Amino acid sequence: MTGVAVVTGAGSGVGRAVARTLLDAGYQVALAGRRPDALAETAPDAFAVPTDVTQESEVVALFNAVVARFGRVDVLFNNAGTNVPATPLEDFTAQQWTTVVDTNLTGVFLCAREAYRVMRDQDPRGGRIINNGSISATTPRPNAIAYNATKHAVTGITKSISLEGRRYNIACGQIDIGNAATPLTERMSQGVMQANGSVAPEPTMDVQHVADAVRYMAGLPVGANVQFMTVMATAMPFIGRG
Repeated sequence: MTGVAVVTGAGSGVGRAVARTLLDAGYQVALAGRRPDALAETAPDAFAVPTDVTQESEVVALFNAVVARFGRVDVLFNNAGTNVPATPLEDFTAQQWTTVVDTNLTGVFLCAREAYRVMRDQDPRGGRIINNGSISATTPRPNAIAYNATKHAVTGITKSISLEGRRYNIACGQIDIGNAATPLTERMSQGVMQANGSVAPEPTMDVQHVADAVRYMAGLPVGANVQFMTVMATAMPFIGRG
């Protein structure tokens, strides 16, 4: 199954890999991200809509543009996210908190809401929303309270959409990713803090494994769903977090 897919955070990392993989699979893909130059590097000939997912008006404009161009939305990969440098709870500032929450939680909500509205009203009705959770959606890292909290909250968004979307033939699932090799995870090989306070390098995996997993989730008929999937480097600390 192919169709029209929207990928947020498509200018780098996981979003870039997923966008390219869906394009190769025959999807019509709308690339969303804050930097037009990065979107052009992802896929020069693809339809790109520069978007800051923290801004409601820009998210609404994104989905209006996609519908105007392609007529519908079949898949949203709700991927845009951010983090701040590792900071102990007692030193975490309100501005750091807001920065992460605005993108990882409010941005995910806004994109999901607009995709849901399109999928509810289009003919044939329905579609699929795939949220990018994280290993931290279930098992937090130290010194990352905002990231951990927002990723736990994404799971709540996923479950809420799954519940409310049934009547409209809208499926929603979540992919929780552990240490995919992207610029964001380059620091893993130098060493990151573990649950016991030590610092140790962590293994990573090829980001293409994540893209292939999302392609599989996206390609299911809406009568079937991967509710939660974890794709991770086998030897990374996760079960027990060290």
